[in-house]
Amino acid sequence: SLKNISAQIIDDKINKTVVSASSTEKNIKKDKKNKTDLSTHLGEILAKRASEKKINKVYFDRGGYKYHGRVKALAESLRKNGLSF
Repeated sequence: SLKNISAQIIDDKINKTVVSASSTEKNIKKDKKNKTDLSTHLGEILAKRASEKKINKVYFDRGGYKYHGRVKALAESLRKNGLSF
């Protein structure tokens, strides 16, 4: 959306969300950051949650959004924090 961003890791075999993160969560929302920094922070949190579940390889689907701006910041943050796609 214009103000928020969310990301999730889904297991396609069982059609279930394994890990998710959103900028509307209380612990993320309290940090007053601009939207690009928020996307980078969200990528760090999602990568940490994925590593706790022993997930290190994912398929990145940007959902029709162009690969620039906040989507690019999220993807680069995920790569930097250990996820490969």
